[in-house]
Amino acid sequence: MVVTPIKTSRIESGKQSIFDVLDKYLKELSEGSVVAITSKIVALCEGRAVPIGSIEKEELIKQEADYFLDPSLSKYGLSFTITHSTLVPAAGIDESNGNGNYVLWPLDPQKSANKLRQYLKKRFDLQHFGVVITDSTARPLHYGTEGVAIAYSGFAPSNNYIGQPDLFGRPYKVSIANITDALASAAVVVMGEGTEQTPVAVIEDVPFVRFQDRNPTQEELAGFYLSHMNDDLFAPFLKNAPWQKGKKKNT
Repeated sequence: MVVTPIKTSRIESGKQSIFDVLDKYLKELSEGSVVAITSKIVALCEGRAVPIGSIEKEELIKQEADYFLDPSLSKYGLSFTITHSTLVPAAGIDESNGNGNYVLWPLDPQKSANKLRQYLKKRFDLQHFGVVITDSTARPLHYGTEGVAIAYSGFAPSNNYIGQPDLFGRPYKVSIANITDALASAAVVVMGEGTEQTPVAVIEDVPFVRFQDRNPTQEELAGFYLSHMNDDLFAPFLKNAPWQKGKKKNT
């Protein structure tokens, strides 16, 4: 796998479209590649930014979250949330590199990913390629952040090994490789988390990715992003947290 970050100018809220950014900085794209784009620049290009001081951050988190935990529960005063079927701090709201704004997530990350794939497909005349919109989150009991996918398009999100024999003939019972988040994590570690100004990356040489010349179906999305805590491997932890219902409206 080869991951190539793409440097851009500073992206500011509402001053350009994401398609303008890609036209300017993404000069070529080959079959069998995946384009990773940070949620922040997608959101900034959508004008999804709120001036700091115009609203309390905790109120904004409640507006953007499906569920949230009271920040008083955290040693760090941090509110963990569930939004767009993703466990993430502060509903993905970020202040860094926002030029005095809270930067939200894209309004509808999946719709944005679909549009980006369709645009790049036409521009570069491609069939087998994918798009993943990334952000960063924290893994329990591990220090630091890592990349996570909040939307994808153009490839199967996972590789299912269940029922296949292992090296000694024993059938796999639970092994499903999360391709989407793995690609996001690989891209984010190369794009960086600071002032690198590399919010786009091209991922190539990915023989483990099964490309699809279409956007994901609702059934495929439902099979990848779990909508109910009861179905999650970490249900014993998630269900026992004192979640409160957020105010986010369905898009």
